[in-house]
Amino acid sequence: MHDDRLAWQLLPKPDIIYAMTFDPTWLFLSLIPGGVGFVLFVYGRKQQRWPQLAAGLLFMAYPYFTSGVGSLVGVGLLVGVALWCAVRLGW
Repeated sequence: MHDDRLAWQLLPKPDIIYAMTFDPTWLFLSLIPGGVGFVLFVYGRKQQRWPQLAAGLLFMAYPYFTSGVGSLVGVGLLVGVALWCAVRLGW
């Protein structure tokens, strides 16, 4: 009879498993832009404000694509400044 545990260990593991990070600081900080993004998205959808809606989607999505705390904070600041500029320009 074939041993399934041995077969499972011999299968090649996807690269995404090795690329994931479980840094507690990053995990906690990634919750903040997700929450801010959700609030912006709901506000933008109800008020029909496209800059807030788009920034909300970006704030909810970008933590999945950042690998460290520095890039998480940097991209968040960039999206926030872009939203501020869009609102100041009257969009």
